[in-house]
Amino acid sequence: MTEFGKVLGAVETPIPGLVLWDLPVHGDSRGWFKENWQREKMLVAGLPDFGPVQNNISFNDAAGTTRGIHAEPWDKWVSVATGRIFGAWVDLREGPTFGVVFTAEIDPSRAIFVPRGVGNSYQTLEPDTAYSYLVNDHWSPTATYSFLNLADETVAIDWPIPLADVEISAKDLAHPRLADVVPIPPKRILVTGASGQLGLALRNEFAGSPHVEFASRADLDLASPDLAAARRWRDYEAIVNAAAYTAVDTAETPAGRSDAWTANVGAVAALARIATDHGITLVHVSSDYVFDGTSARPYREDDPVSPLGVYGQTKAAADAIVSTVPRHYIIRTSWVIGAGKNFVRTMAALAERGTDPKVVSDQIGRLTFTDDIARGIRHLVEAGAEPGVYNLTSGGPSAAWSDVARAVFAAVGHDPARVTDVTTAQYLAGSAGPVAPRPHNSVLDLSKIKATGFSVPDWTATLPDRARDALRTD
Repeated sequence: MTEFGKVLGAVETPIPGLVLWDLPVHGDSRGWFKENWQREKMLVAGLPDFGPVQNNISFNDAAGTTRGIHAEPWDKWVSVATGRIFGAWVDLREGPTFGVVFTAEIDPSRAIFVPRGVGNSYQTLEPDTAYSYLVNDHWSPTATYSFLNLADETVAIDWPIPLADVEISAKDLAHPRLADVVPIPPKRILVTGASGQLGLALRNEFAGSPHVEFASRADLDLASPDLAAARRWRDYEAIVNAAAYTAVDTAETPAGRSDAWTANVGAVAALARIATDHGITLVHVSSDYVFDGTSARPYREDDPVSPLGVYGQTKAAADAIVSTVPRHYIIRTSWVIGAGKNFVRTMAALAERGTDPKVVSDQIGRLTFTDDIARGIRHLVEAGAEPGVYNLTSGGPSAAWSDVARAVFAAVGHDPARVTDVTTAQYLAGSAGPVAPRPHNSVLDLSKIKATGFSVPDWTATLPDRARDALRTD
């Protein structure tokens, strides 16, 4: 008999992501009623917001009907409408739990969430049994499945009705044993802007990860009206958008303004739409330029934005768009140093050439090395941190650009006193062409990302080696 009046709740299993659920069933002598799937209540109770798009029903008229162990390329919410079933689930995904088995009986007062890549099989225990399943992708004859033999002795499923006595297809009996099953890889991660400074750091961070795909502008045009059809987006877990227009001074010109809004806002809006439609995590890289730099303390994630120039305005607009995506990370960073031309490399070269630079002393911040950003992005995605805005720079003390320049001079064996302090106004005096306003305080508070367990190296500790490496690669 179905148990009435259960409290909605989740029961964890040995297979990560496979969760058994107790469902409240309300009934009397006339029959019963249940909320088979109720998004609002179940999200609060911990069910993933998996975004179902199709509802299927399977009916079996005889007890003992047994369906083979199939792992599909989508998530499933399985529940019984009438009757009772014995379910067997086997993890067929890459990772340490490959081959782990879980079994349970399910009646109308129970349901189970089956994540993509977990093999599932059902044996009816009563005649006229029907069960339904919600899936978050449309069935397709070209979908790629993985199968496991029901009788594989290595998984040793204790079927209530012996397989010799049940209705089962010859095809299901012919499926491979566990030793011959190719583990299902994780969903793909797409990195855009893969030829830029951050893109190159992300290539290094995810080296050896075949599920991570890198796309430069030549591979994927984010401004294309056909972007929504450029990939089978349901196959992606996350998009890391490392593509951006970063010429802050040129952005103040008419042509640069148009280019900046197209790349930093239009393209991000297109990615946000795709991420929302397909349940993808969108990682967006933002900037300290969304602030005006007048704060007397480090900026927190919840401080109101107040950009001074066009570049900062585009980044703030993109932040607002990305914040509407259910699964998102907005990474605010500053003073980025990566491969190619950068401030550290320039200062090291000037020191070697005997040039004594004048460097701005009234802009305060922290250097951020692109490999630190790449590590932080990977940490947030893989840890499943709460969606939202995260400040992410290298750690250590705040400093002026002129302080950084002196540290570089000292690191490469030159007198740091050769660096002269100037104000921003003095440095920009007489500049030809438009100049974007700079925030004077670019220091970002790192408390939130540290609370997720991520450690940020002190930029002053790693700068000497980086400065010397800059000379060796010039």
